[in-house]
Amino acid sequence: MALNREIRVFRDLGELSRRAAERFLQAAQESVAARQFFSAALSGGSTPRSLFQLLAEHEFSWRIPWAATHLFQVDERTVPPDHPESNYKMIREALLEHTPLPAGHFHRMKAEPPNLGEAAAEYAREIAASLRPPPAGWPRFDLVLLGMGPDGHTASLFPGTAALDERSAWVTPNHVPQLNTWRLTLTYPVLNAAREVIFFVAGEDKAGTLRRVLHPESPADSFPCQGVIPSDGPLRWYLDQAAAKLLPEGVP
Repeated sequence: MALNREIRVFRDLGELSRRAAERFLQAAQESVAARQFFSAALSGGSTPRSLFQLLAEHEFSWRIPWAATHLFQVDERTVPPDHPESNYKMIREALLEHTPLPAGHFHRMKAEPPNLGEAAAEYAREIAASLRPPPAGWPRFDLVLLGMGPDGHTASLFPGTAALDERSAWVTPNHVPQLNTWRLTLTYPVLNAAREVIFFVAGEDKAGTLRRVLHPESPADSFPCQGVIPSDGPLRWYLDQAAAKLLPEGVP
């Protein structure tokens, strides 16, 4: 369990998205003030869409230091970038097309090539070129935004899959038998090296799993998202009331 864990519950997805947008803005400004650079890894799926749309609105966009910002992907499905299931397509339509992020500052995870091992290695090289970690060190994103599925998966780290045990690669292909597909995903060591991680969880269908994730009742309560434990930075859980409905009284 992360020593620096924060749990916040908001009324609905709209309020949750606004508070997450405020934290994104603050993290960007703090990072640029300290290091003249801001890096964030973004999740796909449906839940963060409203957050990305907010970041693209004038209220937030004009205050985000886009020229010093580099955006990456947490994971990607093995589909072309214009496919309806592409995480990149969602991020592009919700955020990138409406902001002045410089060309080349969004780093797309290319999961459509037939050789996923080489695609993973290529993305690791792209991360290294931007984040410039020390030799033999892990890249350190300033902010990682993660979701959680009803099965407790995060990124494309699904229950029972090989990527859960990866401890050397930064990016890895992961076969997901329950979906009969392959994904590309960042690995635990990279996620846990981040300066800050925010889980962004909404919806009643997540409530039962979320309770067991945040308050395990037995050793059998083991979910992939529990493996995200930043080594030197806060772990924030931003929840809507529907997702948090089964948490014990007094939480947070």
